[in-house]
Amino acid sequence: MTSRFDAIVIGAGQAGPPLAARLSDAGMKVAVVERDRFGGTCVNTGCIPTKSLIASAYVAHTARRAGEYGVGIAGEIAVDMKAVKARKDEISGLSRQHVERWLTGLKNTAVFRGSARFADAKTIRVNADTLCADKIFINVGGRAYVPRLPGIERTPVLTNSGMMEVDFVPRHLVVVGGSYVGLEFAQMYRRFGAEVTVVERDGRLISREDEDVSTAVRTILEAEGIHIRLDATCISTNRTPGGVSIGVDCREGEPEVEGSHLLLAVGRRPNTDDLGLELAGVETDHRGYIVVDDQCRTNVPGIWAVGDCNGRGAFTHTSYNDFEIVAANLLDNDARKISDRLPCYALFTDPPLGRVGMTEAEVRKTGQRALIGTFPMSSVKRAVERGESQGFMKVIVAQDSRAILGAAILGLNGDEAIHTLLDVMYARAPYTVLQRAVHIHPTVSELIPTMLGKLRVLDPN
Repeated sequence: MTSRFDAIVIGAGQAGPPLAARLSDAGMKVAVVERDRFGGTCVNTGCIPTKSLIASAYVAHTARRAGEYGVGIAGEIAVDMKAVKARKDEISGLSRQHVERWLTGLKNTAVFRGSARFADAKTIRVNADTLCADKIFINVGGRAYVPRLPGIERTPVLTNSGMMEVDFVPRHLVVVGGSYVGLEFAQMYRRFGAEVTVVERDGRLISREDEDVSTAVRTILEAEGIHIRLDATCISTNRTPGGVSIGVDCREGEPEVEGSHLLLAVGRRPNTDDLGLELAGVETDHRGYIVVDDQCRTNVPGIWAVGDCNGRGAFTHTSYNDFEIVAANLLDNDARKISDRLPCYALFTDPPLGRVGMTEAEVRKTGQRALIGTFPMSSVKRAVERGESQGFMKVIVAQDSRAILGAAILGLNGDEAIHTLLDVMYARAPYTVLQRAVHIHPTVSELIPTMLGKLRVLDPN
């Protein structure tokens, strides 16, 4: 059966549902196609469930430290992973149900469950249904990348998705990948009680960040008993009677790490390989990401790609912004574009890392004159009062224009405090506006103006 619509939205992640709602409100007849669970990665295997798990891990960690606060807790702190998982599942499930109810309740909208595949640039097939529309929006997201490591085919492997089904504390979790996803799981499961080893191919953790940030994060994790193995230049895997064995070939330490479970956290890949994009003539890059312009349009008129599958962002907030950009251009006569977006994100370890704009290394590469300011979290009264004073703040500004170029806050509430700088950057205001602001005491943000008052010239070398 062939059905005609004004618009088809493929995927119910973070960009698809609000876009369907806007198109529906504009009077269009809309089809939404979802082959798995509503809400995409964020709701089901990413942001919401992992941060729920992190919250449980934080409580366990704080309970073990209760004596530092003058609080006595009798007996050993026990973690009931089945209860932890049940809490996570409930929170994630409620979010998923909300998205599904929202979509199925939209006017002028039909929801199809199944895998979508292009027949041509205006036609989609879903199971036995054929859907046609002049406007098609692809929001299919991505999934964990599983590299072809030697021995991987005979080794049981977990990814971020598989970790959502774990209802026990692994004896020894080996995490291959020392970046954002891997480090969050590493600290989380260490706090649940597992022995944890992080194996990273590079010479430092989160190598995208400045070296001082990487070093500080490593110090924080090692202080909690997490083993870090860097320079793992020849990673291999194998099943053993007790679990798994990871060949690391590091410069120092044993050549293998023995563990009970293996988590691969080495990147993502787009869910574009089974869409039949070639039948629609949609261009992808060498990694499978859909090539789009500054307004999320593909090379084929009438087809857009939003969210993780377009390679222009890998976060819920960038996916949602893609929706805003498409809706603004298509429905509001407002020429918004991707290039107006400032890079910002967080690493949700404890303490978290909030990041915006350029790193110190990136600023140096530009050769421009700049100023830098730093401030230790050990001098932030809110952090000291909470007994969580690890980390530091750092900001870099242009010496001539006084514009804020980038910042990092590794410390208590760093993922929230970073927005103070982010908003000033979006306002295109000089750093002096923030420097002269009066913030509430005692907070983390109140020390940002103090840091800006102590800027020094950034060494170009």
